[in-house]
Amino acid sequence: MSMFIGEIIALSMMAFALGMDAFSVALGMGLLRLRLKQIFYIGVMIGLFHILMPLFGMVVGRFLSRQFGSIASYIGGALLLLLGIQMIAASFKKEGDSSTSPRGIGLIFFAFSVSLDSFSVGLSLGIFGARTMLTILLFGFFSMVLTWMGLMLGRHFQQWLGAYGEALGGSILLAFGLKLLFSF
Repeated sequence: MSMFIGEIIALSMMAFALGMDAFSVALGMGLLRLRLKQIFYIGVMIGLFHILMPLFGMVVGRFLSRQFGSIASYIGGALLLLLGIQMIAASFKKEGDSSTSPRGIGLIFFAFSVSLDSFSVGLSLGIFGARTMLTILLFGFFSMVLTWMGLMLGRHFQQWLGAYGEALGGSILLAFGLKLLFSF
């Protein structure tokens, strides 16, 4: 039972880390003065993509684990490490606001682009044999809720928290990558 609780805590921390990326992007999008209905749909779409992308990643990761054995675990740790570094670096870049509209195909493209990193994490977790249903539900839930929070708080806190939210998420993934690589 304690191993299950430990897995829930670890997966929740990873889901939070990935959700912080969506949160930081949603903070910027919150400046668009969206209606509550639009905010609801954006959060649901991002949550859905944060279920589908890691699910696909986990399937690929399990295949790689069966094919390559213990080497695959080092690959999974390295992927988390690289993703964490990339998120931290991206948080400090000064980029203009995205011109992607949060409607129709623009919303699908936006949700896909925000959830790409969850594919890599899903790949790593698939290699390590994490519980699929638990993983994807936590990833979807955290990203959806954090997106809603980011959209709602966007007008007030975008300049203050935007880069720091993504940096926090990157730091968590970096720590898990180091833990998996060095098993301390």
